[in-house]
Amino acid sequence: MAGRVPEGAVARMMGVLRHRGPDDEGIYRRELATDASGAPIPGVALGHRRLSIIDLAQGQQPLANEDGSIWVICNGEIYNYRSLRRRLEGAGHVFRTQSDTEVLVHLYEDEGPACFQHCNGMFAVAIWDGRRRQLVLARDRLGKKPLVYHHNHRQLLFASELKGLLQLPEVPRDLDPNALDEYLTYQYVPHPRTIFRGIRKLPPAHYATWRDGELRLAPYWSPSLHQQPPQPLRECVEQVQGLFRSAVELRMQSEVPLGAFLSGGVDSSLVVAQMKRLTDARIKTYSIGFRQAEYDETRYARQVAQHLGTDHHEYQVSPDCIEMLPRLIWHFDEPMADSSAIPTWYVAQWARQHVKVALTGDGGDELFAGYARYAAVAWGDRIDRLPAVLRRALSASCWQRLPASARQRSWIRQAKRFAEHLRLPPSRRYLEWVSIFKETQRATLYREDFLESLEDSDPSRFLDTNWERAAGRDSVTQASLTDLFTYLPCDLMTKVDISSMAHSLECRQPFLDYRLVECAVGLPVEWKFRHGRGKWLLRQAFADWLPADIWQRPKMGFGVPLDAWFRGEFGVFTRETLLASSAHISRYFYPHVVARWVEEHQRSIYDHSARLWALIVLELWMQRWLKPHSSSEYSG
Repeated sequence: MAGRVPEGAVARMMGVLRHRGPDDEGIYRRELATDASGAPIPGVALGHRRLSIIDLAQGQQPLANEDGSIWVICNGEIYNYRSLRRRLEGAGHVFRTQSDTEVLVHLYEDEGPACFQHCNGMFAVAIWDGRRRQLVLARDRLGKKPLVYHHNHRQLLFASELKGLLQLPEVPRDLDPNALDEYLTYQYVPHPRTIFRGIRKLPPAHYATWRDGELRLAPYWSPSLHQQPPQPLRECVEQVQGLFRSAVELRMQSEVPLGAFLSGGVDSSLVVAQMKRLTDARIKTYSIGFRQAEYDETRYARQVAQHLGTDHHEYQVSPDCIEMLPRLIWHFDEPMADSSAIPTWYVAQWARQHVKVALTGDGGDELFAGYARYAAVAWGDRIDRLPAVLRRALSASCWQRLPASARQRSWIRQAKRFAEHLRLPPSRRYLEWVSIFKETQRATLYREDFLESLEDSDPSRFLDTNWERAAGRDSVTQASLTDLFTYLPCDLMTKVDISSMAHSLECRQPFLDYRLVECAVGLPVEWKFRHGRGKWLLRQAFADWLPADIWQRPKMGFGVPLDAWFRGEFGVFTRETLLASSAHISRYFYPHVVARWVEEHQRSIYDHSARLWALIVLELWMQRWLKPHSSSEYSG
């Protein structure tokens, strides 16, 4: 925070974020002043809650340089801190701790904001530079750690979570209609917006500099999106193997117990397999399951755990998880409708009973074309080359007259979703495939006054802009890179960070080591995606690490059986939440449209499960966060 600091404000902000760092707290404060010439010297207050992972005895924050002119706080980890420290000590810098965060102070002394491009890690950082009288904020390359801020030209207020900022009365709590429109499109609010007008997210791979009342944002990293020159397959395999080993090894640095999430999919299984090759200790692994067989991956996780000899723990989620929704809504701050937050929440909660750090397999699908929808992208490309009459036949509305299926991966459900949007150009087609509410559905849902409140802003621009970043690449690569810059930071990383930090657990993602990202981004599509399946190169590099069944199994994802739950155990709850006369969402949406969707889903006429879940999350969020008292610490 730069500017005049209200009494007790930082303490309140730190208190409501205690779950992110229950082990320690610290504050650096400097009040407003003037220099010898009478020029104002900004005031600053930095507050930090610590989750102790490295240098348990001396790593307290905020941390300062030798003369106290530069102060830093960091949420996250700098994995390559040891090599950076050796370099800085060689240049004459004096360290007081063994903390990874202290390298930021001295690196910034030498290089200013350019320092972040040398950091391999996950971080949200604030640096007060007393010499230049400026505050610098930064966020890691792929958005693993969150950072939100409010700037009013007199102050810069920032925090790791929205609830921290909402402790301050000067921070507005006005719903942003365009953010709501984007939420219903993507199931999350894309950066740089938040659900509140006047509060922004710092985008991944950016830093912000506040000085003399002005705030300037700039990127510090972007991988080259051009395809790499051809190289022998063996060299590429060896490069991926070396980078993956280094990424996992760096993320195993810890002075506290460490484990891994194990879904039984390729990515998390490879992470655990690499961990096994780096330690003699028996690795603790954690997986989650459901009663519904098509959503339950525990049999695969169990197979990998037995193959690798891990200390394995399994848990099952049942529909009574509805009782934890108020707590989930409080922690997420803004509506986020990825239902896999439920199993992520529970696996983090249970893992935290044994470990303080967990490695995950996030990022492998984006980097190596692992999502099943990329097969649809490839087929869409082929169909685009067909004569127009055949394209029209394949996209005919008769497909939508097929009955809805309660089975997540039924051919009917997939065919309907694929055929519905074949007439659209590739980027817009992809948006329709990944959207929760299509544009026509939103237009039907929105009340007239809410439609009029929307500014001239198209939610599709967020995806279109990132799709165009990879112009010139094939469509599968464009889709996977678009996911890397949109879905991964805004959805997956948000889900993992909030769900894990709610339980004071740190999650680390080896696949998102920026060196491995830069390598994978430049690979030709045929080394990732062949015969309708992704991760071809991973098979070449690590085939003998895992049982054959794991390589051959179908992609499942981390889904939740919402479709069945809404027709069963969630049925009454759904009606009571969405169709009540007092429902908050009825201020923005037509109740008869919501009622029709509930009826159609429960009668198996159409699968609206993702849309109903998004509306339930939104309604519960409005009940909690649009109340004046609702930013206080969770108590219910």
